[in-house]
Amino acid sequence: MMDMLLTIAIALLGGAIKVSTPFMLVALGECLTELSGRINLGLEGTLVLGAMTAYGAAVVTGSPWMGLLAAGAAGMVLGVTHALLCQLPRVNDVAIGIAMMLFGTALAFYFGKPFIQPQAPHLPTIPLGEWLTHLAGIQSPALAAALEINPLFLAGIALALALAWALRNTHVGLIVRTTGDSAAAARALGISVNGVRLACTAVGGLLAGFGGAFLSLVYPGAWNEGLSSGQGLMAVALVVYARWQPVRCVLAALLFGAAGALGTALQAIGWTSGLYLFNAAPYVLTVALMLGIGRGRDNDRQRQFDAPGELSTAR
Repeated sequence: MMDMLLTIAIALLGGAIKVSTPFMLVALGECLTELSGRINLGLEGTLVLGAMTAYGAAVVTGSPWMGLLAAGAAGMVLGVTHALLCQLPRVNDVAIGIAMMLFGTALAFYFGKPFIQPQAPHLPTIPLGEWLTHLAGIQSPALAAALEINPLFLAGIALALALAWALRNTHVGLIVRTTGDSAAAARALGISVNGVRLACTAVGGLLAGFGGAFLSLVYPGAWNEGLSSGQGLMAVALVVYARWQPVRCVLAALLFGAAGALGTALQAIGWTSGLYLFNAAPYVLTVALMLGIGRGRDNDRQRQFDAPGELSTAR
């Protein structure tokens, strides 16, 4: 019994580290975007396009790092496009986001067909598990594999800490928060609301592109048209659950990652019945979290969840 529990725990740990990285990167980008007062529901399309661009660039150049840069550039282009469209009069952020999601996905499917079969080089990982198990004198290949960490995971954690500090302690952070809380107040202070939101949405697209690169170049490490499985949209819900706080976005991403690895963990101990049901755990968790959030009273939501005042969901 103890061996089974240990196997499940190791599998969940490895899954939380691997599966959470795209959630984390997309959520941090969307967190910054929403803190500036804009919602970008198009990140699902950005994630898929980033995955395709990274894989295609890695195949063509032979370098996974070039693939990562290409994915970030593609994500930033979609982010800038979204921001510019949202600056037009009588345009709704949510509607533009849905259109950009469809546009990004369609681009990825169209240009990605030639890259479904070729094999791309993967981004390298840090063998942290081998070092730790060696230092602890533990012979556990499964634990060593579970603690094999990609640099993007560590970069996401560092980014969350830096973003949390910058938002609270820097002039730039104050500008972003002021713009997100009250566009009128920001304009009265001489802040370019459109400029701030353009920059934040561009960075959000950049991080979503990096998240897509992780999917195709690390885990699961291939390109196909069903690669994302709605992770971009779930990451947007994750931001609301994390109350627009970067560090909480990391913790929520780890929770989603562990939920996504539940089916694999059960399979590791020989459980084969109803695996497809357990693979749906992240989607069930998303619905459950949204229902839990929705239980708050309407007039208390902004205070309770620290929602930026300019978000349409907070009005």
